[in-house]
Amino acid sequence: MRRSIFLLFAALLANVLLLSNLSAEGNGPFLATGIKIGEVTSDSAIIWVRLTETGERVGNDAPMPEFKYKNPKTGKLEPRKGRPDRVPVEFFPEGYTLKTIQGAVPGSEGRVRLKYKATSAAKWIVVDWQAVDPAHSFSTQFEISGLAAGTKYELLVEAGSLKSETVSASIEGSFTTAPAAGTPSDVNFIVTTGTSYGHVDSESGYKLYPSSLKLDPDFFVHTGDIVYYDGQAKTDALARWHWDRMYSYPNHVEYHRQVPSYFIKDDHDTWMNDAYPGMKTRFMGDFTYEQGTQVFLDEVPMGDLTYRTIRWGKDLQIWLPEGRDYRSMNPMPDGPEKTIWGAAQMEWFKKTVEASDATYKVVISPTPIVGPDRASGKNDNHANAGFKTEGDQLRKFMSKHNMVSVCGDRHWQYVSKDAETDLLEISCGPGGNKHAGGWTQGKMLPEHIYLNVVGGFLEGAVNQLEGKPVLSFRHYNPDGELLNEFVVPR
Repeated sequence: MRRSIFLLFAALLANVLLLSNLSAEGNGPFLATGIKIGEVTSDSAIIWVRLTETGERVGNDAPMPEFKYKNPKTGKLEPRKGRPDRVPVEFFPEGYTLKTIQGAVPGSEGRVRLKYKATSAAKWIVVDWQAVDPAHSFSTQFEISGLAAGTKYELLVEAGSLKSETVSASIEGSFTTAPAAGTPSDVNFIVTTGTSYGHVDSESGYKLYPSSLKLDPDFFVHTGDIVYYDGQAKTDALARWHWDRMYSYPNHVEYHRQVPSYFIKDDHDTWMNDAYPGMKTRFMGDFTYEQGTQVFLDEVPMGDLTYRTIRWGKDLQIWLPEGRDYRSMNPMPDGPEKTIWGAAQMEWFKKTVEASDATYKVVISPTPIVGPDRASGKNDNHANAGFKTEGDQLRKFMSKHNMVSVCGDRHWQYVSKDAETDLLEISCGPGGNKHAGGWTQGKMLPEHIYLNVVGGFLEGAVNQLEGKPVLSFRHYNPDGELLNEFVVPR
């Protein structure tokens, strides 16, 4: 009873905080899925905006569609067991549509305007109205440049219909640009993975967002598996519903209007488990791999490429690789030609690393590079036997350049060190405790420095201590309680 009252109070408080920074009037359009501030550098940023028909999400008391799978031998429809290569059939509850099921936030035509300024400036810089695109989740993206390094900016996003000059909804936001490459700076950032809808741990959304917001992060990285298409995304429209229901939670809207983010996709938010180009299955129905890659680009702020590197001051540079679109087929025998990153991305990676003079070079990867991973049941990442050749190449190169690997994908937190190269890897673990699993608690292998089968998030930080930069990582549980701290040796 006490827990129920607490969750209700937390939900009400989150909504009060959100409404204080989001206003709406009239018949819309609205901004129920908020904004996302992304791809922030020392002089640029991208602001993602989506318009909605309603001012809030359909509540969690509404039902969701169900799916059954056609037995190819009998023709009968049967419940899902695993991920069968069978044709799915969807069943919407009577009287419900895609616009009225749980978490639904239908998109709306309309236009948006962006105003931004440095906090210290008196006047707004105005980016004129632009229409959202119905073909791209009713979203648009503002690319702004010419910003000052290490400077806090305020945002005001305004919405309106195509036929009226009236502002129907608005939302405030803020972010700070990265420090210039030559500037020693304190920097802290948050990393998480595995945020499935079924494992959301409060009525207001994932608790990791308000918990990590208390640490005042400079930026946030979601390493992928942001949503999980496997069970309920059998069409393009249903895939987009996954994003609507996740990013209309008050915790998520409040977080992303004030923390710049970098998004990486993995298998479940591309298509399905262990997905790769050319993969064949009837399990995903009418929803294709190619549609999945486009939905991702429509739902997050993103530049020309989904692999990129960003400098955060003198002492930190991060690399965010693409782990799905250039990979070989998973069942292919391992060898020099088998790849996850692809030749062009690998060449770019090596060239940019060798050109970097950052004190700390951190790869934030959607999947493990070091591991250890499970010995059976997984053959999808560089820590698995199926991609060992490219994994060995990466580990040697990264160790030679004193890099650190941070990874998502695995549903447990760890710090490990590769036995052959001494390359360090820190796994952020999943966003919530319900999603934790896949490893036995207490099963420490020689590679492990820290191991905990728990959800939460990871904080990375560069701090200037006595005139010298120090890189450290801290694991937290969803409530923001510190579980582990690891200082990277110089």
